[in-house]
Amino acid sequence: MALHSKAVTNLQSHEPCSRSMNAPVRKTNTMNTPPVPSTHSKTIGYLLWIVGFTGAHRFYFGKPITGTLWLFTLGLFGIGWLVDLFLIPSMDRAADRRFATGHLDYSVAWLLLTFAGVLGIHRFYQGKILTGLLYLFTGGLLVVGVIYDFWTLNTQISEQNSGKA
Repeated sequence: MALHSKAVTNLQSHEPCSRSMNAPVRKTNTMNTPPVPSTHSKTIGYLLWIVGFTGAHRFYFGKPITGTLWLFTLGLFGIGWLVDLFLIPSMDRAADRRFATGHLDYSVAWLLLTFAGVLGIHRFYQGKILTGLLYLFTGGLLVVGVIYDFWTLNTQISEQNSGKA
């Protein structure tokens, strides 16, 4: 009886009989769309979330308006910062769909900007030597250039990765 039941189950699922009943089933993409390449990292997003009351993680995932709001309100008085703990996976997926992959790594550039922005290291990483030197000798153009880069770094990298720069 058990052998007959296994054969019927295998015929119904159109699987060969040699397949183990406990083998994992691989999910297939039913919509026939290619997988989205990863441009951003959830790990880096969570690392930046630790100081997220500054909005760093929101800037990283390409949300400069709410990043600025988080910066001036300390993460919406801490409430938005806590809620973002659960929103980071969806922000990561949205950033992966929005920005182009290529030779420049978003995570490296963002870590350089976040922790050494006034030195212009992120600019050197992008191959922008002149503005890197300018940032180095002017403190990131008196921090105004660093703020500009927080707003536009994802777009800068995406354009370079897609060859539009």
